[in-house]
Amino acid sequence: MAVNSLREYLDLLDTTGWLRSFDQPVSWDLEASAATMLANIRDGPVPVFESIAGIETESKLVGDPYRGPQTRPWDHFAQALGFPSGLSGCTYYDRVIARLNRTKAPRTVASHRAPCKETVRTGTEVDLLSFPWPYIHEGDGGRYSNHHTIVAPDPDTEWGTWSSHRMMIHDSSQASLLLLAGEQVPNRYYYDYEPRGEPMPVAVVIGAEPTVESTADMWIPTGRSEAAFAGGLKNAPVDLVQCETNDLYVPATAELVLEGHVRPDDRLDEGPFGDYFGYMNGPRRSMPVFEVDAITHRHEPRLPFCVEGSGVGYGQNSTSTLRLVAAGPDATVGLRAAGFDVAMAVPWRFTSRTVWVIATDRPYPGYLHELANFIFTTWGMLHIDFFVFVDAAVDPLDPRAVLTAIALEADPDADFHQFGVERMPKVPLNIYQTPDEKGSADVGTSKAKTAKAYIDATTDGDATDTTATAETRKRAQERLVEAGLDAARFDRLDEREGKSQ
Repeated sequence: MAVNSLREYLDLLDTTGWLRSFDQPVSWDLEASAATMLANIRDGPVPVFESIAGIETESKLVGDPYRGPQTRPWDHFAQALGFPSGLSGCTYYDRVIARLNRTKAPRTVASHRAPCKETVRTGTEVDLLSFPWPYIHEGDGGRYSNHHTIVAPDPDTEWGTWSSHRMMIHDSSQASLLLLAGEQVPNRYYYDYEPRGEPMPVAVVIGAEPTVESTADMWIPTGRSEAAFAGGLKNAPVDLVQCETNDLYVPATAELVLEGHVRPDDRLDEGPFGDYFGYMNGPRRSMPVFEVDAITHRHEPRLPFCVEGSGVGYGQNSTSTLRLVAAGPDATVGLRAAGFDVAMAVPWRFTSRTVWVIATDRPYPGYLHELANFIFTTWGMLHIDFFVFVDAAVDPLDPRAVLTAIALEADPDADFHQFGVERMPKVPLNIYQTPDEKGSADVGTSKAKTAKAYIDATTDGDATDTTATAETRKRAQERLVEAGLDAARFDRLDEREGKSQ
């Protein structure tokens, strides 16, 4: 069975030796993030900071809870979904994709049955500063919550839409949200609510259960419910409960829920922030104001945070792991639904926000260009500038296999393609942009357009087939397993052989 809360997930990590509690007081001011960064780099247990120095709080900080082991980043999440341990990456993808194709509608629970309602604060009792929001990087514009799920209205779905946008704390009731135009929730605010002069109701859900946290990072099609996909991923309905001060529904087992609204025509400073590319992203600019109307939470809430930008191209943290274990299978489902014969779509684990690998056959000339055109013009792929296409038989989770495909199959003269020259949207987080290119202070979009690029590392259609016979391969596999190689590595190959016969 899949776990039902962040707490159950942390208990699971504890039983497998992947959790470490710190009882001595730890400061929210850089110290908690420094310890988390070291744990990430050393592939150590996930840290839980039980005592926060300098403030009286029952809250605990959890550093990068969804970061997976460096060699098998899907392991922890696979166990959270109730899968057996030891799955190969390809088998893990197959099982997640099967669940995403069987969505399950959420169910609502009464407030007295929702753990996130154990404490309810409204009006003058609202105090954001009573929680130990971490100061994550030296040079950040302030203290941040950067590992949460935002719930916002969506007229096309009953349960609203989920997403993730970082939040900088300003005072006891106000924060600024990084809402970049071009994404669903920001577009709802900039082009729907704000022009009408209406506040947009929003709930910030901190410490949601794993399937909720991962689904918020997926690119669910417009008009479809993330809550239903989270249920499919969990293989059981997600419990939701109505907010105290608006009509939104939030995950009932969350650690902490901030209810409020984004004010129209009002801005507060946001940033700079040490972001995913490994550098401080700035300059400081104006972003929409989130006004908190109510706070509900569990007793002794656990507040997760993510240490972004631990190094250039660094891929060992919660958000990079969630992209690999959740956004990748979701993108695979989406590309197949669009009619493309894609075996797997996988974020490059070292730079999961900017480079992806697509394993697919090339049935006819021009197919990859059609696929690239679809990918680069899909809103969910806005951040991604580079794609590598490899044969369907290549494991895109294996960096060595991908680099080998590039070295042996990609002709630098013919197979490196610049796509959409000067016409594609540019995200103002990429390090290669100049400060002037980073753009508009009003909505956070980049002033400039850009080209995207893809590499065709697939085998030429007329290449000589040097693949051994199935019988020879089978004997070779048996010998390798006898020598100690994990048999699960051959699951994908065996399955494909069975389908082709």
